[in-house]
Amino acid sequence: MAFYENTIVAKQDLAEKELKSIKDKYNELINKSSGKVIKVEEWGLINLASKIKNYQKGFFIHYKFEGDNKTLNEIEKKIRIDGSIIRYLTVKYKKLDIKSEYFKKDKK
Repeated sequence: MAFYENTIVAKQDLAEKELKSIKDKYNELINKSSGKVIKVEEWGLINLASKIKNYQKGFFIHYKFEGDNKTLNEIEKKIRIDGSIIRYLTVKYKKLDIKSEYFKKDKK
């Protein structure tokens, strides 16, 4: 099994309830298809560098997980038919960094 990071960009006009269902859906999908979710980060609504499908912003959800080819195939199959996802990226790592969060908001 290898380590992966998967970032999903969802449409900006989704309700909070829909975002939670997307997050739970892919979390469950990874765990059911011989994978194991290590960490899930919600980066929130971020401006896109250029428009994607007429959207200027997107909700970013970032998964860090362990899995194999079966896990990747299941995720990509579901993402491609999901109408609320505008982009995604999956990256393979030899060692996963679970300590740092890239878009962590400091609580004061």
